[in-house]
Amino acid sequence: MMYSSIFFALIYVFVISAVGTAVVDIIFRFLGKRGYLGNLYPNVRGGIPRAVGIIPAIVLSFYMLPGYNNLILIIGIFALIDDILGRKESPFGIEWGQLSRGIGIILIMIVGIFEGLGVSAIFVALMVQPLNISDMQPGSCCIVTIIMSVVTIFAMVLVGSAPAQELPAIYTPLLLLVVCLGYCPLDFSGKIMLGEVGNHVFGVALGVSYYIMGGLLGVLLFGIITTALIAFVRRYNLRIFFRQKLGIVNPTFGDFFMDVLTGGGLGDLLRKWILEDKQIEVTNPLLIELGFRRLLYNPYASNRANYIPNNYIPRLGKGE
Repeated sequence: MMYSSIFFALIYVFVISAVGTAVVDIIFRFLGKRGYLGNLYPNVRGGIPRAVGIIPAIVLSFYMLPGYNNLILIIGIFALIDDILGRKESPFGIEWGQLSRGIGIILIMIVGIFEGLGVSAIFVALMVQPLNISDMQPGSCCIVTIIMSVVTIFAMVLVGSAPAQELPAIYTPLLLLVVCLGYCPLDFSGKIMLGEVGNHVFGVALGVSYYIMGGLLGVLLFGIITTALIAFVRRYNLRIFFRQKLGIVNPTFGDFFMDVLTGGGLGDLLRKWILEDKQIEVTNPLLIELGFRRLLYNPYASNRANYIPNNYIPRLGKGE
């Protein structure tokens, strides 16, 4: 009886996610073309609705296990604020979006500890970072979420994860998988964007799934696997980014991994605070392979390191 109830509930969730996404897409396009949405309708490929991930966020906040749904709700609210305010400067020397995201991550850590996750709450909150970086091209965040949800389900079955709040352990990653499958068709086609509200919520939901699967060890291990998967999925785009923006023409997989783990606005802001105007040049071969060039790259330094060899000749057709 319980399993049949879960099955029909998941069908209902899929329908809500798919139909809700289509409806929000229509509404956002209607309002966006008339100039009423601001940052939620960026001029990309003629205009694409942003933050349509609000539908997965709402669905997950209702259907996630009690307690864990509070984490989804918190990060969803602050991520939506990030989407709405975007890159506007705040009086605190950082962008409003960065500030909102940072507050949301900190609250996830605090509330997660009170909900019984302990130290794991810190790493569940930090899952926001790699999933945010994954959402830089159509469908990339969704494919990572789908793959890791399926892998987590198999891992739970393999290790025999204990039920969570009287429901099978696989309920949480299965719920995330179904919600993502309902949302993703328009995202894969590049017609909508998850926005911060979508990728942040997917990150926290994956972190919760990893915790239910194997506690702190599960979050740490699968967090690393997720980061490596994102680095692999985005390797071609990251290679172009490294060559054109960072002056690293021969990036390693370690560089890609570190970019996913520590890149983006918040990561660069921390580098600014820690390194100030310093730029540490990395020449050790082992550290280069491990990605320390990207880890220590300070975009705010006046003497940023240049890793372009003197004898380097750009080749057409290689993204250079």
